[in-house]
Amino acid sequence: MREFTSPPSTLAPPVGGLADVVFQRALDDPLHVVLGRKDESGEWRDVTAAEFRDEVLALAKGLLARGVRFGDRVAIMSRTRYEWTLFDFALWTIGAQVVPVYPTSSAEQCFWMLYDAEVSAAIVEQEDHAMTIATVIDRLPQLRQLWQLDAGAVQELYDAGGHIDDQVVHRHREAVTPESIATIIYTSGTTGRPKGCVLSHANFMYEADTVMDGWEPVFHSKRNDQAATLLFLPLAHVFGRMVEVATIRAGVRLGHQPQLNAAALLPDLQAFKPTFILAVPYIFEKVFNASRRKAEKEGKSGPFEKAVDVAVKYADAVEAKAWGVGPGPTAGLRMQHQLFDKLVYAKVRAALGGRLRNAMSGGSAMDRRLGLFFAGAGVQIYEGYGLTESTAAATANPPRRTRYGTVGQPIPGVTVHIADDGEVWLHGGNVFQGYLNNQKATDGTLHDGWLATGDLGSLDEDGYLTITGRKKEILVTSGGKSVAPGVLEERVRDHPLVSQCIVVGNDRPFIAALVTLDQEAVEHWLQMRGKPPLSSAQLVRDSDLETEVRRAVVAANTLVSQAESIRTFRILGQPFTEEHGLLTPSLKLKRKAIENAYANEVDALYRA
Repeated sequence: MREFTSPPSTLAPPVGGLADVVFQRALDDPLHVVLGRKDESGEWRDVTAAEFRDEVLALAKGLLARGVRFGDRVAIMSRTRYEWTLFDFALWTIGAQVVPVYPTSSAEQCFWMLYDAEVSAAIVEQEDHAMTIATVIDRLPQLRQLWQLDAGAVQELYDAGGHIDDQVVHRHREAVTPESIATIIYTSGTTGRPKGCVLSHANFMYEADTVMDGWEPVFHSKRNDQAATLLFLPLAHVFGRMVEVATIRAGVRLGHQPQLNAAALLPDLQAFKPTFILAVPYIFEKVFNASRRKAEKEGKSGPFEKAVDVAVKYADAVEAKAWGVGPGPTAGLRMQHQLFDKLVYAKVRAALGGRLRNAMSGGSAMDRRLGLFFAGAGVQIYEGYGLTESTAAATANPPRRTRYGTVGQPIPGVTVHIADDGEVWLHGGNVFQGYLNNQKATDGTLHDGWLATGDLGSLDEDGYLTITGRKKEILVTSGGKSVAPGVLEERVRDHPLVSQCIVVGNDRPFIAALVTLDQEAVEHWLQMRGKPPLSSAQLVRDSDLETEVRRAVVAANTLVSQAESIRTFRILGQPFTEEHGLLTPSLKLKRKAIENAYANEVDALYRA
């Protein structure tokens, strides 16, 4: 199949702007709980619709008092926290355009985004961020205001706007239309300088309302409970931003968690008790691997692996029955599944807060077996696909019709087309307006309303999309063989000891790979085998560890022809990190940067 369109939903066309729902919900149901917020003691407290409306209104007044005007661009540089959402809706209330900046951005990256977007004011989280901008502020003559969240910025603006009448704010809000620009989100830039994606209020309203309407049943743990989600994705990324908008529009209780690591995240999941989460595969991999390590430490490795096998077989059988190609789980499999539900699966769900039964995953491909395991363990993961340019999700697996290993069908009203060269093209109300100040890039990406994604993929007979790689990432060996690295890298990464894998071989005689290690998993692996702690230099030379990584490489090679297989690899002593410019903030590999940083190691692969 070359093209598939999902019928449009029956939702009314978007009107007004994104902030209107804050005021309307407070009017209709002032006591409805719309957010959860940690107090100074670390306890979660509820924020009602009326309370949030009052905070948004007070902050909007302060922004007006300090000179922010309709159409002005204002940057936010912060981790994911309550105040980001507060500022987003206050700025949208007065018709300002928000420019998100990753808190890990370098001074030069900050300069480019603030300069290119002509930002007139900025909100930063803490002093380090303020200092980063301060180093380039002499080249930003248009930047007039800088507020710091941890230095009392919110209260300062509340106080500044106390004299402004409510109607002044509402006149600004009523001037916002669906076509008004809501945000300029800069692509994280795996190659080249980031480009500013122009997204309108209509883009976000279409995306958020379509997803919440079509997938609303999966956001509850049981009938009639209030849906709740803990947002830990970066709000500087379009995925996190869409979650923020969708939950506020749908009245879902929203909490924020600024740290994307298990030590900080898992306690908050258990305290906040979300009914669903939206995440990237990395999070689910971490939860799975932590559960596996815990079982090994308790001497229950065998039963855990058996439980994994049963969960995968059970979910696979359920999927086959749903598609009419199998009878479903056998009686014996159901009995085994019931036993392991008490012994293993309930503990996995408890680690995610206990109430969570569904999740959505995006950002990168999820391994089919991992998705089947979680489904068998009672947490259904709906995988989707999208880009900044499509305001997040363009496709997603629909409720009760999941096809594991795919990114689902187009969301309602979206068309997916596969071009002659295999590139995925998208068309729909979520497609962006173009790149700011970059008509050449816009013309190369938008074609009569169609978004050329740069991704390669295929559609099956039911319109389910499978992503097979990136056009720009295709490697061509010196022998002329074209190789898509993604499938190899993902399979190598399935091994619990592997953190990252990058396949190389462009203009080389064969395919090779650089592999980094998961430090926590390696420490556990050494401990379980009675080995002493090893330095990075010792680890990369450890023969037992090399054997484990070789198994991962051999498993990956079974997916491709001999000409496409990884012939040799090298284990690196240090991980690829965002801080060293080797990963994007959404954890994608910066291929050119990695190959440049490890040029000697890559050359050595071909001298061996």
